[in-house]
Amino acid sequence: MIRHARVLPVLLLAPLLLTACGSEKADAGAPSGAASATFPDEVPDEGELTVRAQAMGVAPELVYVTEAPGFTLAQQSVGVLGDDGFSATWVDGDTNALLRLAVDRGSITAGTCPEQPVGDMSGEHTTCERDGDAWYRNGAGRHEYALPEEGHVVRVSAETDAVPRDVLRAAALAAHRPDAAETDRLLPSTEPAPATPVERGDLPPFGDGAPDNHVDVGG
Repeated sequence: MIRHARVLPVLLLAPLLLTACGSEKADAGAPSGAASATFPDEVPDEGELTVRAQAMGVAPELVYVTEAPGFTLAQQSVGVLGDDGFSATWVDGDTNALLRLAVDRGSITAGTCPEQPVGDMSGEHTTCERDGDAWYRNGAGRHEYALPEEGHVVRVSAETDAVPRDVLRAAALAAHRPDAAETDRLLPSTEPAPATPVERGDLPPFGDGAPDNHVDVGG
């Protein structure tokens, strides 16, 4: 093929060269978003994320996500906390230790910290220690980092004997508002699950698929 191309007359090659140059200039001048338009982003937009959160009864602004080495999200744990708060749990694949993230409206101060139970254990004695902008809290065999935000508190807690304090602290500091991709993985879709076809035992795998009404001898 290459040997044939070399013997083409110059007059025949000229239109091809002009066409190629024109195509190259057109591509070079195309906006960078043209490629993404060809392959649309699969991540839902902010409106879709809001719909997902509200479908669960969760205020979108209270949805947070975190991470810790060795821990993975337990999808079935994602849900509403209180009126419109958010809660999710991560599991250590080796030790089965649980790391719980809880976000709810309210505040926490030096005066109110001892009055607020760690986790869901009401009535238990709670000790509080200031650690930077957060509170490190102990009570009822659990410990917790509580980070006050504007109008709400982000809490990351675990059993004291299961998760070391440094791991808990790192997970608390890693808590953040999720981006679109993270929320897509975190919150369940509102799209209905596809219906699973029902397999009929009386339909033979051959022929025109008509029901098998064969009756055995004697019956």
